Amino acid sequence: MVRTPDLARRRELLDALVRECADNGVGGRSLRELAEAVGTSHRMLLHHFGSREELLLAVVDDVERRQMAMLSEGAAGFAEMWEHLRRPELRALERLFFECYSRGAQGESPFTTMLPGAVDRWLAEVPADAQVDPALARLGLAVMRGLLLDLAGTNDDAGVDAAAQHFIELIDARSHR
Repeated sequence: MVRTPDLARRRELLDALVRECADNGVGGRSLRELAEAVGTSHRMLLHHFGSREELLLAVVDDVERRQMAMLSEGAAGFAEMWEHLRRPELRALERLFFECYSRGAQGESPFTTMLPGAVDRWLAEVPADAQVDPALARLGLAVMRGLLLDLAGTNDDAGVDAAAQHFIELIDARSHR
């Protein structure tokens, strides 16, 4: 696929923004502060993303797509996904996801655009030959997100990991019936 210079530059900026948000969070940082951190101007971020809110959604969408790629590669079950998602360096991105998700759930534009795709896209990634009950796939996604929200809010790695391990054992016991 040949990329136009504009799309290539957007991709470069998005990669830099994902790294910056993972390393230093977003919080109340302005578009100017984010632009300075990734070595560009706020006008260029507006050109490529439209607004601060749309930039945040682009970061969340990119991170979600990277995580879904792990699942679609077939290598990740719940335990492997948990090991990946629970990494401390992803905590700021998880907080951003939950901020955007809750703003969308409150009906705030443009965050509503991520709903219901934030669930449906994950469920669509479950391989058809995996013979996973769709309700169980949704439960797994909900539990993982609940654990991530707990972790993002409390930083209680040991407690949340223990809960995740318990859930993994329940799923494993169910699948061996």
